[in-house]
Amino acid sequence: MNRKKTTSLIAALALTCLAGCNARTDRTDGGGVLLSISQFQNAPTQFMLHKLADPNTFLPFVPNVTLQNVVKDPSSGATSMLENVELRSYEVIYTRADTGKRVPPPLVVSFGGVVPVNGTLAITNLTVIANNQVQSLPISDLVQFGVDRETNSTFITLNLSIRFFGRTLSGKEVQTTPAGFTMEVFQ
Repeated sequence: MNRKKTTSLIAALALTCLAGCNARTDRTDGGGVLLSISQFQNAPTQFMLHKLADPNTFLPFVPNVTLQNVVKDPSSGATSMLENVELRSYEVIYTRADTGKRVPPPLVVSFGGVVPVNGTLAITNLTVIANNQVQSLPISDLVQFGVDRETNSTFITLNLSIRFFGRTLSGKEVQTTPAGFTMEVFQ
């Protein structure tokens, strides 16, 4: 009988401790941060496919991107390292800025880094078009035929929309609002 009471008491204490840990974490980070793209500099406006024959030519990238981790309610006082954001990935979605409808597949890249609470993370040379996009329609039309066979144009105008995904150290998912630019792709 004493053994059952002792076991029940230990189980009750363990549940109380676990509940206390979760409550402490929730008080420290109630999902209270926003991840944002605060700087987006020198995005490429043109991509010339014929230059890829030169081994010194790279696929398009954005030279400088800065991410910022902002506390939603700065009047709440103290922040915690649990509000640091671990980056997981980024994606680039393409839409047409011309009359065409076909678009390359999205670019999804695993990406690591930590954006500290109330801090920033500078990223250099962020790839925005990779081989998979070049080898897919409509860009592959320009490579193979010199024109987009859908529009009969010698160039394609794409809107690129970039978004980053991460998680606070306490486990809350966060993502940036998409940021973008327009780029012409031609042979």
